[in-house]
Amino acid sequence: MYTLLERIFSLLFGVGSFFFLIRVLSKESFGVWAIFLAVTSVIEVGRNGLIQNAQIKYLSSSGEEEHPQIITASTVLNVLLTLLSVLVIVCFAHLFAVIWKNSVLQTMLYIYTATTILLIPCSQFSFIQQANLDFKGIFWTNFARQGIMFFYILIACLFKSPITLINLTIVQIVSAASGAIIAFFTARKFLVWTTKVDWAWVKKLFHFGKYVFGTNVSSMFFKSMDQLMLGYFIGPASVAVYNTAVRISNLVEVPTTSIASIVFPQSARRVASEGLSAVKYLYERSVALIIILILPFFLAIIFFPEFIITLVAGAKYTDTAPILQVTILYSMFIPFLRQFGTALDSIGKPRLNFYFLVFCAVLNFVFNYIFIGMFGTIGAAYGTLTSYAIIFVLNQFILKRELNVNTFSIFYHIKDLCSQGYAMGIGYCKKIYRSKFSFTSISQEKEAQD
Repeated sequence: MYTLLERIFSLLFGVGSFFFLIRVLSKESFGVWAIFLAVTSVIEVGRNGLIQNAQIKYLSSSGEEEHPQIITASTVLNVLLTLLSVLVIVCFAHLFAVIWKNSVLQTMLYIYTATTILLIPCSQFSFIQQANLDFKGIFWTNFARQGIMFFYILIACLFKSPITLINLTIVQIVSAASGAIIAFFTARKFLVWTTKVDWAWVKKLFHFGKYVFGTNVSSMFFKSMDQLMLGYFIGPASVAVYNTAVRISNLVEVPTTSIASIVFPQSARRVASEGLSAVKYLYERSVALIIILILPFFLAIIFFPEFIITLVAGAKYTDTAPILQVTILYSMFIPFLRQFGTALDSIGKPRLNFYFLVFCAVLNFVFNYIFIGMFGTIGAAYGTLTSYAIIFVLNQFILKRELNVNTFSIFYHIKDLCSQGYAMGIGYCKKIYRSKFSFTSISQEKEAQD
């Protein structure tokens, strides 16, 4: 429930921030903001990839006596990778500004270096809580991080204060600092370090996490490639138009990310005791559940794209409707791909997942290059959809070989989950009815006695 609440508030704050920003920023400025978020997300998600899955896997499957060594080693890796990312930002910020033809982007990236340093404790403590299946602190940490940004934008709009890209980047620092403080206090009971670094554990975590790091970076490039290429070939204004469709389509990913964060630690534990069949079952069941949850949103966007765009982004972005209808199509492939990575990581095959995602990123680059040249802005959507379709076929083939996953079994699970949900709903309604009937009978009996 905390994970679901986290995703709901993440959705509300994200949509709310987008709702106001897209109305007060010019298309050029909003496009630069989208490019900035794409670049920094690659850095942040890549860093998390090296630390998160390795720490969760070994904390979940190791004895408590080894936890101090694991947490200390993970913290050291986190600090080293963050310092490396700061160095990369400082060295390449000017080049990024030249590529996307905006000098403000360089200043924004320099300011972001403070944010990424503050994210060291924020991410580290959250991962420790996730490994212990304690999601309350993670909820409040992310609530603070995203809520501060949302309320800043909201208050600025209400009081008609100017919102600049530099101010937004500075608010990120405040958000990260607040999240780090909350994460520390909520994770204190799990924090155990050693005074001496066990470099054997550092090496072990690194060798597991290096493939997840590469996987996450490749995945982010895969997801951001269309927008980054649009910004380079056409300009930031085209990114604003395309990003509008992508953000609306991403709303359906809330159940996907929520379930993935729960499935991974469960898979890591169950594979040791129950074998690969447990991972196969969790994959098929979780994908089926995600499809059930996102289907209503998918259908609404397919049939009413202009209404949804006007509601979320405003009338000036209604020309985004055809792009939205294409981007929402590949949202149905995302549950399969996301849980594919979760399954491979949990059975100790991050290398295979890494190579697969690198191939996906290259494939997406090629198709986007071809289709953007042919169709312009909507070509990015065509290119990404084509990539997802090919990737879906390939990942199902790999899962069949590794875990004996049957794609058609997922539809059986969909039917089974719907039947269970229907039975639970009917049972709940009957319970309410019986409770009400019982209460009425007691009241009538009391009245008769009076």
